[in-house]
Amino acid sequence: MQGKNVLVMGLGRFGGGVDSAIFACKSGAKVTVTDLADESALEESLAELAGFDIEYHLGGHRREDFKNTDLVIVNPAVPPDNRFLQTADKAKRLITSQVEIFFQLCRCRIVGITGANGKSTTAALTAHLLRKGSGQKGIGYRRVRLSGNIGNRPLLEILDELDCRDVVVLELSSFQLEQLSRIQTAPDVSVITNLTPNHLDRHGTFEAYCAAKENIFKFQKGRKNEPAVSIFNAEDLITAGWFELYNKDPQRCSLTFKGADVPDKFQKVFNLPGRANLSNLAAAVVAARQFKVNDDTILQALATFQALPHRLELVAQIKGARWYNDSIATTPVSAIAALEAFEEPKIIIAGGYDKGLVFDELGKEIAQRAKAAILIGDTATKIAGAIRMGGGTGVQVEFAGSMGQAVNCAGRLAQDGDVVLLSPACASYDMFTNFRQRGEVFKKLVTKLAEI
Repeated sequence: MQGKNVLVMGLGRFGGGVDSAIFACKSGAKVTVTDLADESALEESLAELAGFDIEYHLGGHRREDFKNTDLVIVNPAVPPDNRFLQTADKAKRLITSQVEIFFQLCRCRIVGITGANGKSTTAALTAHLLRKGSGQKGIGYRRVRLSGNIGNRPLLEILDELDCRDVVVLELSSFQLEQLSRIQTAPDVSVITNLTPNHLDRHGTFEAYCAAKENIFKFQKGRKNEPAVSIFNAEDLITAGWFELYNKDPQRCSLTFKGADVPDKFQKVFNLPGRANLSNLAAAVVAARQFKVNDDTILQALATFQALPHRLELVAQIKGARWYNDSIATTPVSAIAALEAFEEPKIIIAGGYDKGLVFDELGKEIAQRAKAAILIGDTATKIAGAIRMGGGTGVQVEFAGSMGQAVNCAGRLAQDGDVVLLSPACASYDMFTNFRQRGEVFKKLVTKLAEI
């Protein structure tokens, strides 16, 4: 990039664009950032770039920027068929991304974890087990880093810290895997948690979404004397089928996991509730064992692992009712998993941005498992209809125009022994910047309610 014109497309609010812009600046490039959002919407991201020599074109894209640059670094949120990217392609400009640059320059082994649900917990848990294993005798790696879509330290920021003795664990989205397919590369160890419809507003069909996810296995190559390792969920119909396909490849080691097979000794010390988290645990254990982490070390590590923020996170207990923040639940399946995690009477707060998903199964689960549903956002009426169709005549359904109204409503309905669960089953973009902001707003409101 030294001396080249680099265009960062999509600064965004999750840090990926910021990471790419800083990396390009430090590499000696002349950097321009372009984003559809304006300065006020990107305030936090722009603050991180203060002090860097960057030209900003905000509030819209300019076609000439894509014609006159040498290199375009694209945010994962930008679809590959974007018309401005087509302009750059026709002008024969190199198009890349943060994740592609990382894979091309990373010197250590990469564990990649993807799936519709549970990938953040599985990635964090895998990194936790590997870190505990680094002190174990006979372990062939030194340090462990956690990055990718999970929102820890940005990918390109950690590149200079890594060498061939390290391991990096990445949570990878379908968008990032779509970008990696451009350079036909994939992690050394690839794990998929499950597959259910998600991001249909971007991919169009479930089949296209699955095809993007399959890239995590399709382009695995392995290293000298080390075959690629592919880990599949045997309890998921589609991923189990992929195991049968890739198990025939002599250049890879294909393995499966089942949540039902988690040893009792692990379950006794594992702090996360619900059947779905047992599946996440099983995946992480299989991955850790590939690096020779033994069961005694795994057992010790599990006792200290805590739920990630916004993932079935206990916020408070108010008058005998426990309040949980599960804002990361952006699909119906993840919200169903949250409902299944508790036996107590449940009040669920659900709804949000419409990604084109179907809520029929969620409606049935709410009808069977919840005493009340408080619905917010663009999808509120769709979820209410699904609850009615699911036989939820005994479920109290309320509508709220804001998170504050939803929390106050739940506070009136909650009784001793209940579980109040923010598990939206939807993205947050209709009311919030992202799921993290949604979760933080919920936690502040619940904390305030607890003080009354």
